[in-house]
Amino acid sequence: MAKNSDKRPALDHPDEKTACFVHSLIAGEWIDPTNKSKGVPRPPQLPQDDAIVVDDGSIDDDTITVTDLNDQHSQQSQKIVESRHLTKRQLSDMAWNVRKLSKKLDSIKLKLSVKNVFLVTKKGDDYVIGVTRKVTEWLLSNDRDSQYVVYVEKRLESEPEFDAPQLLKNEPSAGGRLKYWDTEMVHEKAHLFDFVITLGGDGTVLYTSWLFQHVVPPVLSFSLGSLGFLTKFDFNNYQNTLVDSFKEGVAVSLRLRFECTIMRSNPLPQPPPNGAKRDLVEELIGEEAEDTLTHKPDKVFQILNDVVLDRGPNPTMSSIELFGDDEHFTTLLADGVCIATPTGSTAYNLAAGGSLCHPDNPVILVTAICAHTLSFRPIILPDTIVLRMGVPYDARASSWASFDGRERVELQPGDYVTVSASRFPFANVLPKDRCGKDWVHSISKTLNWNSRQRQKSLK
Repeated sequence: MAKNSDKRPALDHPDEKTACFVHSLIAGEWIDPTNKSKGVPRPPQLPQDDAIVVDDGSIDDDTITVTDLNDQHSQQSQKIVESRHLTKRQLSDMAWNVRKLSKKLDSIKLKLSVKNVFLVTKKGDDYVIGVTRKVTEWLLSNDRDSQYVVYVEKRLESEPEFDAPQLLKNEPSAGGRLKYWDTEMVHEKAHLFDFVITLGGDGTVLYTSWLFQHVVPPVLSFSLGSLGFLTKFDFNNYQNTLVDSFKEGVAVSLRLRFECTIMRSNPLPQPPPNGAKRDLVEELIGEEAEDTLTHKPDKVFQILNDVVLDRGPNPTMSSIELFGDDEHFTTLLADGVCIATPTGSTAYNLAAGGSLCHPDNPVILVTAICAHTLSFRPIILPDTIVLRMGVPYDARASSWASFDGRERVELQPGDYVTVSASRFPFANVLPKDRCGKDWVHSISKTLNWNSRQRQKSLK
């Protein structure tokens, strides 16, 4: 794509109208809520009549209360400035602000004003559907302090195990408060939801991240699956957990996500001179003719785990050009390459021989999949780099890209994918007694990391 570095868009604040307090803070500067002398803590760029109010009276110093005042205003469509368009300085500032905010949120409690609760249920498991009914009935009960509106997936409306008619018969007041969501509704009205509860395993959490492609409300995940890297709460104690979360507040960790954009090759208005063939390296980092648009964006995805570029059903290896900012790193001949977040380091990245990485690290992990060399070692890069991986024009076959294991897309020769830190991290609710400090315990329990019989002492 033709260079235009002198006309980069300004780093605006598209989330000024968001109902999600966490992402309003990302959009602005963080003001310490415990500093009472500064008055009401809020992002300085927010208008006084906007969606966020923080009540810091008569509460503990480590708690802030968040109230949503303007639901309709917050649901207006926003103009999004994508990460790949930011300058190096803007991308670095954005990543640093998110990390700074994450450290703050890890040590305080957000006391949210919860009205609309969003439930995500593991698919293909009748037991979890029954569990969803139990949680829904409890949330809709008149015994609760607030009249919650509960959203469950549309497919459960006709599930015998969920038995929506009997649920409404048992609790008549829930008639207008039990609602159903589908993916289209979530994409269009993500700002409507105040709190997300997932019932399943790590795959259910990844699906939740996939649903919320921009702003992610705080997500509390109950462990009802096979793994447990992201699901930190025991379902057997779900009532006390939810009561404490709604009344006393929650600690939130911001998990780094990547913004990935598929860039399609444009036909050139005129063929290259002297019968020369098009060169992807030259087009992405070389000097181009002014106003020559060699590529155009197709789709944009926010991912929590990884983006994988592989050979798909092709019998031959993939040929992949790898770029970092304005530098051509290498040409990779392999079955593919995995670009993982720190959260995704324990997934495909690990299986491909990549390093384990603590989720608080602000990095991008690059791991080859069955490289056709002995020297391509996994590499860890800072999250301020914009990576690009593409299929060269002279490749023997196309490659296939997948994003968090979803939306598998074919890349023809000349196409590429950009990967950069996302402005929309994943807001993960932490247990109050652990607050994200049990990552080593998770890999020891789940992966048996460095587990062996202890060496006998010398006598």
